[in-house]
Amino acid sequence: MSITAIDTSALDTGASTTSRSGSASTDPSAMQDRFLKLLVAQLSNQDPMNPMDNAQMTTQMAQINTVTGIQQLNLTMQTMAEQFSAMQTLQGTQMIGRSVLVQGNKLSYGSDGTATGAFDLAGAASAVKVEVVTPGGQVVGSMDMGALDKGRQNFAWDASQYTGSKGDLTFRVSATNQDGAVASTPLMQSRVTGTGTDAGALTLTLDNGSTVKYSSISAVL
Repeated sequence: MSITAIDTSALDTGASTTSRSGSASTDPSAMQDRFLKLLVAQLSNQDPMNPMDNAQMTTQMAQINTVTGIQQLNLTMQTMAEQFSAMQTLQGTQMIGRSVLVQGNKLSYGSDGTATGAFDLAGAASAVKVEVVTPGGQVVGSMDMGALDKGRQNFAWDASQYTGSKGDLTFRVSATNQDGAVASTPLMQSRVTGTGTDAGALTLTLDNGSTVKYSSISAVL
């Protein structure tokens, strides 16, 4: 069918009304309202000898309903994501002051001069050795831990006899079994001093100045 030019004066009034409630291109209600006004205008201006096909009109209405439904769903999901992010930040404040384990090879020191650390073994090992080293690579302490199972392992080292800067010391782990080297992941203990969000994900600020995602926390102590 052919449709004559549509008089849009009625739409201008509708557009000025909906502009006060938000962007006409993103407001589902405004889009549906414009569509219905256009449809009425088409029906009013159609050729009586060649009227609009019922199936065509039904298809157009189904399409606008689908688009409107998708936009409403997107708006709902966006609102839920914002609320979830705010809830995450609020819950994250409960972590402030708590100690956590994150990936890293720094040592933690107790009041008695004992240095502690942890690591995850990717598999069982028949021989495990932990070495404490300076920034220059000098070994200042070592511990033979023998055979260990797969999983989380902890160690302690007497640092009271070390007179250098303890804050610069790190540790490294070597583990082997009959098949060769066993992979390990060093873990260090840090205290949470603040929280935030990054791309909707909860982040924790640690006492060493670094910021990590909550999902990267290995354990809460």
